[in-house]
Amino acid sequence: MAVVTMKQLLDSGAHFGHQTRRWNPKMKRFIFTDRNGIYIIDLQQTLTYIDKAYEFVKETVAHGGTILFVGTKKQAQESIAEEATRVGMPYVNQRWLGGMLTNFSTVHKRLQRLKELEAMEQTGGFEGRTKKEILMLTREKNKLERSLGGIRDMQKVPSAIWVVDTNKEHLAVNEAIKLGIPVIAILDTNCDPDQVNYPIPGNDDAIRSAALLTKVVASAVAEGLQARAGQGAGEKQDTEGAAEPLAEWEQELLAGATAGTAEGEAAAAPETSTDAS
Repeated sequence: MAVVTMKQLLDSGAHFGHQTRRWNPKMKRFIFTDRNGIYIIDLQQTLTYIDKAYEFVKETVAHGGTILFVGTKKQAQESIAEEATRVGMPYVNQRWLGGMLTNFSTVHKRLQRLKELEAMEQTGGFEGRTKKEILMLTREKNKLERSLGGIRDMQKVPSAIWVVDTNKEHLAVNEAIKLGIPVIAILDTNCDPDQVNYPIPGNDDAIRSAALLTKVVASAVAEGLQARAGQGAGEKQDTEGAAEPLAEWEQELLAGATAGTAEGEAAAAPETSTDAS
């Protein structure tokens, strides 16, 4: 069964890159054509790279690994939090704090402080303090929750990271590279593919595209967790599809993919999703 279909990628706008004047020449091999000054990404390659990334994530999690989801841009924040939470993985969807990976021992101390403040609040530890002290402690807790809440249960550096927009998340990518942590990421036409171990050529600016690809990675995590638990059955990938007619060049892309993956396309028709998208 196909992890995701060409039609789903087209519907999400995953094929739209940046303007032709804003690109990284290293991405040339992933570009299908350009339309009205916009690069169009070769989605047949995207499908191939999705399968590779999916298999890597599934196997990593099946063998006890964790995947850190990273996406702080507005278009990715919601899907990063929702999908990571759905499969019990850590995430960062607010500002990336320098040293989150390379200085994790210090970050872990801040996580312990967050849990300490939460316990104090829940068990009456704030009682007997002045209003000013309570206000200061509450502000400290809220600040830690906002910046570190998504990784509160992360006990060690992750096995790999999933990134939406490697340019915006360059600090996270650089820290992962320094530690030898594999990077799985959406590669838009302005990105550097040399920084990514498991690239997925696609649009990292559209909400639907970022959500679809993040959902794919989360589904790979879910299948890995099931394999780890010995259940052996994977989740089916589903997304909502749009009924808008395709342009001629989109039909050309779709026809090419259908010819090569007819069986997978038939088996993976979109169905109504029960997950938040």
